[in-house]
Amino acid sequence: MGMSFSYGTPPPVPEMVKLIRATVDRGVTFFDTAQVYGPFINEELVGEALEPVRDRVVIATKFGWDLAGVQVGERAKGLDSRPETIRSSVDDSLRRLRTDYIDLLYQHRVDPNVPIEDVAGTVKELIAAGKVRHFGLSEAGVQTIRRAHAVQPVTALQSEYSLWWREPEEAIIPTLAELEIGFVPFSPLGKGFLTGKIDESTEFSDDDFRKTVPRFDAENRKANRAFVELLERIAAEKRATPAQVALAWILAQSLSFVPIPGTTKVARMEENTAAADLELTNEDLFEIEEAASRISAQGARYSEANQRMIDR
Repeated sequence: MGMSFSYGTPPPVPEMVKLIRATVDRGVTFFDTAQVYGPFINEELVGEALEPVRDRVVIATKFGWDLAGVQVGERAKGLDSRPETIRSSVDDSLRRLRTDYIDLLYQHRVDPNVPIEDVAGTVKELIAAGKVRHFGLSEAGVQTIRRAHAVQPVTALQSEYSLWWREPEEAIIPTLAELEIGFVPFSPLGKGFLTGKIDESTEFSDDDFRKTVPRFDAENRKANRAFVELLERIAAEKRATPAQVALAWILAQSLSFVPIPGTTKVARMEENTAAADLELTNEDLFEIEEAASRISAQGARYSEANQRMIDR
């Protein structure tokens, strides 16, 4: 996402194509994009980068927005998961991604105006047609997951999860375990905060969406530094970085958890991928849990408008 919008002015496309291909060379096989990233231009970027190595990678993208007439840099008009929109969206995604199938197709946000059974049924038809291989949901609640899964098995749920956002542990993760659905945590580094590179003095540009996120208010950032200090302490013991500890912590929770850290820098990509080799012992995990239980994250994770789109 950050290669095309949301985190300030995106880098040049050729640089990002080179970075994605370098990531493949590092052994990464799972790449996540969406129609609304840009909109549209992120799928084109991913398609260009991965076309030469398509048989070596898994590509996930998403549908679910009203993007009719929307131009690059503009916001979606709202949610739209009507069957006809899903079908046309998938055809458009296939063209931009330069492929004839999508490995994992997510509903980006639950559309309250379209029964989830209709959504799942439409994706089931697309799977039968060979255009899609697996069905996913994003930020969906327990009942929506169960209803969708009854029509077309859900392969993965993508939702925010990290050391400073653990709400999915209450009901979502147990449901996924019961139904044998994989979990794809997005923002596993807290939108960059858990790397330790952001503090209360950090200035965000007007086109950086974190400027609208309550959790990134200066006072909340100051209070939330407690999470970073915890990660820094463990990182010093393990000769690692806070970001690597944050990612290793997620990987240690379950073999079915696949976090998707984003970056626009080769050095950060190498740092992130190295987290897969960082082993946290039971003692490390206990220490993190003990310390984290005494920290309360300050500030909502979304603006009010975005919060209303979260399914419960």
